[in-house]
Amino acid sequence: MNIPLTPVRFLRYAEQQFSGKTAVVCGNLRFTYAQFAERESRLAGALLETGVAPGDRVAFLSLNCHRLLEAYYGVVEAGAVLLPLNIRLAPDELAYILNDCGAKILFLEKEFIESVDSFRQKVPSLTNFFLLDGAPQAPWLAAKNYDQALAAATPYRSDITQIDENSLAELFYTSGTSAHPKGVMLSHRNVYLHALSVCLTFLTKSDSVDLHTIPLFHANGWGTAHSLTLVGGTHVMLPRFTCTEVFRLIEREHVDSLSLVPIMATALANSPEREKYDLSSLQWISIGGAASSPTLVREVAEKLGCICYAGYGLTETSPVLSTAKPRTGEKLEGEHRPVALAMTGYAIPGVELRVVDCGDQDVAHDGKTMGEIVARSDGVMMGYWNQPAATAEVMRAGWFHTGDMATIAEDGRILIVDRKKDIIVSGGENISSLEVEKALVAHPGVYETAVIPMADDKWGEVPLAVVVRKPDSSVTEAELIEFCRSRIAHYKCPQSIEFIAGLPRTATGKVLKRELRKKYSST
Repeated sequence: MNIPLTPVRFLRYAEQQFSGKTAVVCGNLRFTYAQFAERESRLAGALLETGVAPGDRVAFLSLNCHRLLEAYYGVVEAGAVLLPLNIRLAPDELAYILNDCGAKILFLEKEFIESVDSFRQKVPSLTNFFLLDGAPQAPWLAAKNYDQALAAATPYRSDITQIDENSLAELFYTSGTSAHPKGVMLSHRNVYLHALSVCLTFLTKSDSVDLHTIPLFHANGWGTAHSLTLVGGTHVMLPRFTCTEVFRLIEREHVDSLSLVPIMATALANSPEREKYDLSSLQWISIGGAASSPTLVREVAEKLGCICYAGYGLTETSPVLSTAKPRTGEKLEGEHRPVALAMTGYAIPGVELRVVDCGDQDVAHDGKTMGEIVARSDGVMMGYWNQPAATAEVMRAGWFHTGDMATIAEDGRILIVDRKKDIIVSGGENISSLEVEKALVAHPGVYETAVIPMADDKWGEVPLAVVVRKPDSSVTEAELIEFCRSRIAHYKCPQSIEFIAGLPRTATGKVLKRELRKKYSST
């Protein structure tokens, strides 16, 4: 018997097995799995009554909330494609994405009304605009808001056996580090099998309580929308990240796990609010989205009182590919422990990872030889929306080419050393900007840093460090350069340092090095 692999099955199972259990906590609202399933079926019914056809793109411009989580199931239940939008994008950027994919319906929160009004007439494919919260006032908004539309709709449950598991379920747009973002197409099968792999890796259970710190527009908050629902765990929604609210929710809801990007982890570890709250329920924290450092992993573990380890993945891979979580029976002690836990780690079940040279041949498994990470898994995307050339460029010889440069050890553990484009070539030597950054953040006066290439007449390029000091720090350029020289080879050390108040970032926490290069390339 072959039953189509679709995430719709996750909520069906949770409804059957955990109907009375708390599924979602959103502000002061609480929903059981029976209520969650009822609401998503009404969303599916409302979409069909609006005229949504199979394959239509339904966009959501929303903070993390129960309505967006419901969309992960209701939109797909209706046979449509979910498109979560990055709330920090400018109106023109949002218009580009909506036009690129030909979105039909847009759900939006009231705080984005002005932004949407400024570009809605430039997106002719949009036929309906539904307000997620509050009473619709503008004439271009549907007369019923989200909850009113659900209340008036006839619940709809699809015939799971008729779903094409290889059809498009979700569409995420990359953060646009190039000229325009690309739409990453994830099939029902992609997200179903990825969720199983995540559950196996992190031992997600029905009593798990996860705080959605990662925005749900970012590759479904690292897949938690699917994996946690499958086992009947509790979703705790965090609309906007603040340290105080994270600590408050951990204490109130007895949160046991959460995922962070490095800037979030840095903020929590350095927050003076931390000691006011009981964080004893926390069991583990995973840091991903950008490379971490042993210093940060150690500080988070010590200050938040739980195990902390790095992970790795991309939007194109659903997203998780690897984790540095200790293997069963593995002993990591002393100074080796934070180093190992900050690595890119080993492939999770269902994923194959290699590190290859420019000819796609495996590099030596010596932990030293550098190459590009390539991946093969059930979670790798169908391709980029309407971009066959870009798809072919990264999907070569049956492997997805990540663009991340790394080394691989004999035991299969991988360590990212840089993005291809961020490698600094100085006098013919390759310098990893990440290695230099890790050396710098080990200094007690450094809050965060980014290292970029600076043109040099003699060496071609030399490292320049852009540094954010901790609030009580007065560390100088000379002190930091000397500190670096005590930890890594002199030729790798920054030739100069610029101190700034904060690093430019994408909505998902990645440092926008291209902005720093624009500003400091002529320094």
